[in-house]
Amino acid sequence: MWSARTGWALLAPTLIVLAVTGLAPFFYVLYVSFFNWNVFSAQAGLSFAGLENYRRLVFDQAFLSSLWITIKFTFWAVLSEIVLGFLLAQLLTRDFPGKAFFRTIHALPLMVAPIAVGATWRLMMIPGFGPVPYYLQQWFGIEYNIGRYSGQAFWTTVLMDVWHWTPLVTLTLLAGLISLPREPFESAQVDGANALQTFRYLTLPMITPVMLTTLFIRIMDALRIVDEVWMLTGGGPGAATRYTGIHLWREVFPKTDYGYGSAMSMLLLYFTIVLSWLLFVAITSRGSRVT
Repeated sequence: MWSARTGWALLAPTLIVLAVTGLAPFFYVLYVSFFNWNVFSAQAGLSFAGLENYRRLVFDQAFLSSLWITIKFTFWAVLSEIVLGFLLAQLLTRDFPGKAFFRTIHALPLMVAPIAVGATWRLMMIPGFGPVPYYLQQWFGIEYNIGRYSGQAFWTTVLMDVWHWTPLVTLTLLAGLISLPREPFESAQVDGANALQTFRYLTLPMITPVMLTTLFIRIMDALRIVDEVWMLTGGGPGAATRYTGIHLWREVFPKTDYGYGSAMSMLLLYFTIVLSWLLFVAITSRGSRVT
């Protein structure tokens, strides 16, 4: 028989790695967020600031603006990915010619590094060079320039994120759909339930845990997006795509204000946790009322 001590001994290497790579940096950033620290200032050491960095954040219009833009980006990108991913997952549960090939091609964006995705999309969107501005102008008479029009830049980043991460949502939900037991669906078919009723009362409640997990993963990733957008737009034009991660980078590294940047990181983490928790409570409470 395996004792509890043996189990903890086997888990110890993994727990140590998680503590060193996860908990230690977290507590260090939390510690630094209560100090002023500018390595190029006359006083390069840490000086205790208390909650001053957090007070600055509350009244920092640039930070609040970047947070609002990030929320809008997250909403549209994740919503599109969940809807498209679920529809594609439903499609892949059925047999059709070329299914294996389509599933392979569909998953290819996941193999591409985020920074390469941003660079590739940048090449496609450059006016006078990329194919997208050329064909939009030739076929539809639309002037496309993400370096000039803020709306085009914003929606292009949303579209890029949807292209990159919808395959992850599709594969996750597909695994959930395949693992659902068949007996309830067979019973519903015998009882004469139509497709809409089967989806509402069987498929949706049973797939909700998988969908919630996928939703939370994508929300957390979207809220801290940096690489793709940095390569595509650099946060511009103006502040149209200056999401919180890019704003943090521009504030911390050029100005070397690490205390303020650490506070910004902690506030973003806290906001992500609260938003995920509120979303979880809203969805689960609604699901319990429906059932």
